[in-house]
Amino acid sequence: MLFFSFFKSLVGKTVVVELKNDLSICGTLHSVDQFLNIKLSDITVTDPDRHPHMLSVKNCFIRGSVVRYVQLPADEVDTQLLQDACRKEAAQAAK
Repeated sequence: MLFFSFFKSLVGKTVVVELKNDLSICGTLHSVDQFLNIKLSDITVTDPDRHPHMLSVKNCFIRGSVVRYVQLPADEVDTQLLQDACRKEAAQAAK
């Protein structure tokens, strides 16, 4: 649930989602669910020559299982808070 909560805090921010099929989509994070399925709005494709069929798409739903990476805005991520939350979750799991 830690990653779900983390991604919920990024709603409204611009992210780049790289899929397992090498398609990279940049857009505004609209929503995310507990399975880390992602909805993006105002999307653009980082390589339009390779994926011309995506040029007319403006919003998309991405199944969590096909996501390879999510690139986040560096200034929006509080790494200290994230590290503390990970330590706390690991300590609770060890009990």
